[in-house]
Amino acid sequence: MHDKEDESVLQLIEEFLTDRTTRKPSPHTLEAYRRDLRTVAALAAEEATPPLPLDALPLHALSPRVLRAAFARFAAPRSAASVHRAWSTWNSFFSFLVADGIVGGNPMPAVGRPRAPLPRPKPLRGADTPEQLLAAVARADGRQRDPWPERDLAVLALALCAGLRLSELLALRVASLAGRAGERRLDVAGKGGRPRVVPVEPELDVVLVDYLDSRRRRFGARSVRPDSPLLVDRRGEALRRGGLQYLVDSCYRRAGIGDRVPRGARLHALRHTFATRLAEDGASAAEIMRLLGHASLASSQAYIEVTAGQQRAAVRANRTHRALAGLLPAQGGG
Repeated sequence: MHDKEDESVLQLIEEFLTDRTTRKPSPHTLEAYRRDLRTVAALAAEEATPPLPLDALPLHALSPRVLRAAFARFAAPRSAASVHRAWSTWNSFFSFLVADGIVGGNPMPAVGRPRAPLPRPKPLRGADTPEQLLAAVARADGRQRDPWPERDLAVLALALCAGLRLSELLALRVASLAGRAGERRLDVAGKGGRPRVVPVEPELDVVLVDYLDSRRRRFGARSVRPDSPLLVDRRGEALRRGGLQYLVDSCYRRAGIGDRVPRGARLHALRHTFATRLAEDGASAAEIMRLLGHASLASSQAYIEVTAGQQRAAVRANRTHRALAGLLPAQGGG
């Protein structure tokens, strides 16, 4: 047995967190790691034979039996999402220990975990918010130092009318816009290496052509070579993740719709709006799956379920139902 298996679990947790710090997680994420690790470790210390104080818990005490008991107690008052997150953190912790040669194997596959809940869609709020956003961004803003409405409109239109992820937008090349006028398509390098083709309707085609024309005027014909990035910054260089996020945030501010953007969604809210409107207009889960590049039908089905729930809530809010309820005889009692 490696002599580190006698080390304090708390000490090894701190070594793991130090390793994670080099990957630049947010302070909130790092604190969530620490909380999940210490909370389950404290429960494991109580489940050990004999029970131990947390600061005296050695690594070798974390047997599958002890970990199963600790996670059972951890799960009782918590949501499935919280339990799944804690399980993933502990799985990463043991993977770190295995990679360092501190333990010979990872016991977490022997510990049950709930299925990861599918995230709820977070589209822009307000029925006409996307139209307001596009209209505001299409106008040159005199307050900007170097306004480029054609480029800003192209970014938003690609997200709202093609449902592209941030990474997919950044991966686009000029040649990704393929086909003849009227039959245009986007060749998208999707998540997990899954390519897909998204049809480009004439309205989006015009926006993209106008953007490329404005780019030629700014930087010359060489700037729109087929292998060039499709989306560039105001210096003509490829847009990066931070620059794209800042651009979208600035568009929200210019349109005055910041309060209608779900927290934590930012650019992804545009993709969710695209998918939600597909569902509202009657697209099937299979069609949504193909257009958005989902790995599973369940992810696509979530948009249909949310849309159906919203429709039912809208019907329920109709004042006529309350009037009708007043005409019905009281139920029960006899």
